[in-house]
Amino acid sequence: MAAIRKYVPDPLPCSPLGGFSPSPALLKALDHHLSFTSSDSIAVALSGGADSAMLAVHAHFWASRRKVTLHFFHIHHGLQAFADQWQAHVHDLAARLQRPCHSLRVQVQSRRLSADGMESAARDARYQGLAELAHFVGLQHVLLAHHQDDQAETVLMRLLRGTGTTGLGAMAPHMQRDDLSYWRPWLEQPRALILQASEHFTAATGWHAVQDPTNTNPDYTRGAVRDLLTPVLDARWPGWQSRLQRQAHLSRETQEVLDSVARQDWLGLEPDETGRSFSLSAWRGLEPARQSMVIRYWLQEQGAGLPTHARLAELLRQLRGVHAQGHDRNLMWKHGPNLIRCVRGRVLIESAGSGGQQAGLKADQASK
Repeated sequence: MAAIRKYVPDPLPCSPLGGFSPSPALLKALDHHLSFTSSDSIAVALSGGADSAMLAVHAHFWASRRKVTLHFFHIHHGLQAFADQWQAHVHDLAARLQRPCHSLRVQVQSRRLSADGMESAARDARYQGLAELAHFVGLQHVLLAHHQDDQAETVLMRLLRGTGTTGLGAMAPHMQRDDLSYWRPWLEQPRALILQASEHFTAATGWHAVQDPTNTNPDYTRGAVRDLLTPVLDARWPGWQSRLQRQAHLSRETQEVLDSVARQDWLGLEPDETGRSFSLSAWRGLEPARQSMVIRYWLQEQGAGLPTHARLAELLRQLRGVHAQGHDRNLMWKHGPNLIRCVRGRVLIESAGSGGQQAGLKADQASK
C-alpha cells in the first residue's frame, strides 16, 4: 500500500457552504442510529460519489452539534482513469467542511478476474485500507453511506443467487470487521432523498459529486440490476425498494431467532473448550433441519465460512452415515483450508496441514 495522504485544514471562521441547509430527514436518521458523544472519534468512508459525500456533509453538521471528532477516509483504488482527480476532489470537500481527510492508495489484484470478481477484490482492498486508516488515526468507528436502494438491490441479487435467510438479511445497520465497527445509518433512506440533498449542495457551493461509471455498468451484477432491472421494477412496482428493505429487516430478525436456537443446540453437543469438536451421537439426536443449522453455526463460529448448499448437503450425508462411534477412517471432508473428520465419536475441524498427515484418510475433493 502507498503512503497515507493527510489533509488537515487551517482554521477558518466558517465553512464556505453557501448557506446550504442539510436534509432534516437525513439528519434525523443519524440521530436515530448513532449515539456517539464528545469523547468519540468517528470517520466517514468518502468515495466522492453523491451518497458518501452527502453522508460526509450531514455527518459534519451532526458531529458539530454533538461535539464529536470527525474524520474522512478516502480509498484510492487506482482502477479508474479519473481516480487521482477524485482523490483531489474529496480533499477539496474536506477543505470546505474544515475536516481532516486521510486517503490511501491500495492495490487491487484485478488480473484475470471477472467484473464481479474485480468488484469483490476492490471491496476487500477497500476494507483493508479503511482498517489501516483507522489504525493510523486511532479510531474504531466508520460510517458507510449504503442506503435503501443499495439494500433492496442486495436483497434482489441474493434472492436470485438462491441464498437463505442469512443472505436475505442483506446489509446490517452495524457490523464488526477487522476490529472496527461499521455503521450504516441510511439503510432506510431512499437514494432520491440523498440525490436531492446533493443537488442542493451543488447549487449552494458549486461542489459536485463524482460519477463512477461502474455503478451502472451491466458487466457487474449490481450494475446490471441498476441498468436493466430497476427501470422495469420502478415502472411495474413503484416503491419496491422499501418493501425489499423491509424484507431484509424481517430476515435479520428471523436469523437472530435461528441463531439463538442453533446456539442452544450447540451447547447440547458437548463441545470442547475450543469449540473445535462436538459429539457425533448428540448431533444425531437433533432433527435434520437443526442438524444443518447447528453445523452452519459451528462453521461460522470457527471462521470457516459457509459451504454451498450442495457441499453442505454432502457433509450432512456423510456425518449421518458414518459409524456411530466415529471410527470410519474414510471420512475427511475438506472445506477451504480446513478438514472436518470424525475421531472417537467426535466431529472436529482442523487445518488441512495437520489432518493431511494422517495416513489412510481420504479427502473429499468435491468441487465447491
